[in-house]
Amino acid sequence: MNEFAVPTFTQLEPGDDQRWSTWQAIIPSQRGPEPRPDWVVTSAAAFDTELGIVKTGKEADVFLIERAVPGEAGAVMAAKRYRSTEHRDFTRSSQYEEGRRTRRSRDTRAIANKSTYGRAIAADHWAFAEFDALCRMYAAGAPVPYPVQVNGTELLMEFIGHGATAAPRLAQVRDGLDGLLEQVVEAMRLFARAGYAHGDLSPYNLLVHDGRVVVIDLPQIVDAVTNPNGLDLLHRDCTTIAVWFTRQRVKADAEELFASLLAELY
Repeated sequence: MNEFAVPTFTQLEPGDDQRWSTWQAIIPSQRGPEPRPDWVVTSAAAFDTELGIVKTGKEADVFLIERAVPGEAGAVMAAKRYRSTEHRDFTRSSQYEEGRRTRRSRDTRAIANKSTYGRAIAADHWAFAEFDALCRMYAAGAPVPYPVQVNGTELLMEFIGHGATAAPRLAQVRDGLDGLLEQVVEAMRLFARAGYAHGDLSPYNLLVHDGRVVVIDLPQIVDAVTNPNGLDLLHRDCTTIAVWFTRQRVKADAEELFASLLAELY
């Protein structure tokens, strides 16, 4: 039984901090890959209940949502909501955008030129970019949260943690680091095998849940071959990871790691 309270079976309309599930309001391409995990709630009778905020960031905030049919146990998900035009900061986007295209060339140009229209669609663009990246990497077998859906600036995905408590970041973990390094390297190999670099990998966007490493924060994923910055970003990922583990007295060589990932790319 889910530990969060769910609406009673007599409730017919969403209450405070609730809304109707948005699952039925989106098109199939905005839903996660099949086969879907059993915990994904697809009923039109479900409510989404706000459970609080998990973390804030410069570009997006992450909230906790429970989707459930009244009277039934539901699924707790992370809702990543990209910030509105006046409150967000996409200053790092240009190096990740090269080689990437939006659904319309006009949108690509507008975002690159930082026009009023471009700024208006930037949050949607990054939400869809992260959703697409999660779908690709989940299908490739990489340890990423299952992407449930994307709707405008909101991305719903699997919540990695217990109850309402998110799993710790790798940066907070000090036990079993040798095994965790092996998992991180394998995750990087899976990304490279699919042709991608995370682009901003660090101990702060790697979660450790019940001994398993999970990679998060993928909006900046880059094609390591077609993006002119791809190999530089891949090398930076390798360096960041190797330096952190070395400081924790776990042997890691950035150049050896980079060479092994290049072999996966080519």
